[in-house]
Amino acid sequence: MRGKALKNYGTVAALVVIIGIFGLLRPASFFTLKNFLNITRQVAPLAIVALGATFVMTVNEFDLSIGNIVSLGGVVAALLSIRGVPVPICFLAAVAVGIVVGGVNGVIVAKFGILSFITTLGMGTVLDGVIYGLTGGTTVFNGIPKSFTIPGILKIADIPFITIVAVVLYLVFHIFMNHMAAGRKLYAIGGSEEAAKVAGIRIFRYRVVAFTLCAALAGLAGSLVASRVGSANTTAGQGYFLQAYAAVFIGCTVSKSGVPCVVGTLVGTIILAVLANGLTILQMPSFMQNIITGGIIILAVVVQKLGAGR
Repeated sequence: MRGKALKNYGTVAALVVIIGIFGLLRPASFFTLKNFLNITRQVAPLAIVALGATFVMTVNEFDLSIGNIVSLGGVVAALLSIRGVPVPICFLAAVAVGIVVGGVNGVIVAKFGILSFITTLGMGTVLDGVIYGLTGGTTVFNGIPKSFTIPGILKIADIPFITIVAVVLYLVFHIFMNHMAAGRKLYAIGGSEEAAKVAGIRIFRYRVVAFTLCAALAGLAGSLVASRVGSANTTAGQGYFLQAYAAVFIGCTVSKSGVPCVVGTLVGTIILAVLANGLTILQMPSFMQNIITGGIIILAVVVQKLGAGR
């Protein structure tokens, strides 16, 4: 019974313990509504990218180009805003770019059977070149209208708009993955591709869907990051790749079956966000933050394995 409880609730319990520790050490700075809302604003883009990564991991694939897509989405949205394009269209363009890139990745992987590692690594290199061609390797900030920054800094009833976007996306895709046929088919492909074929599931279509959703969300996250900071850095997405997959992997320990899931990814993202915020409040050196964060990831996996009795 204890092992089962450890497996099912160990990661959530770890999050509660982490929050409690930081709250005890720095109650005046950490345990405030303002700080918690700030955490949600800071982590929202990562949460969106990690949500997209959940889809490709569900079908047992990886997209190594998501960081590059984040950067490209921000650059495209910022450049269009400078040209006077309406802000909603700028954001839609970033999503559209992600859809195209993700679709190409998905078709190559599903049609030709090329490893997703190789395909998306190559795509990431291509996107680096595209970004350089669009920007000359410099940060885009001159001429960005104030209206473009509104979605990134807007608050509704003191809740950051960017947080609301992330919450809505998680609710929608939780329903999609758990209560709609398309989502269940993604799980079926990840569980056993051969069984999915026998069941009549169109493997090609749903692999492309997984890569497309992943890239579309990465493009959206990039545009939101650019809006929040009022500029588009050509390397803005570099930090999102490992963090996003770390969140998904931690989230796998939340699932009873040990597979990627939307709720688990959200928990994993929150753990990483709380760690980063709490360690920053404690003025922990950055190298120690990396060591502690990596240790937490390893510990989460060990706890899950112990809970499984292995």
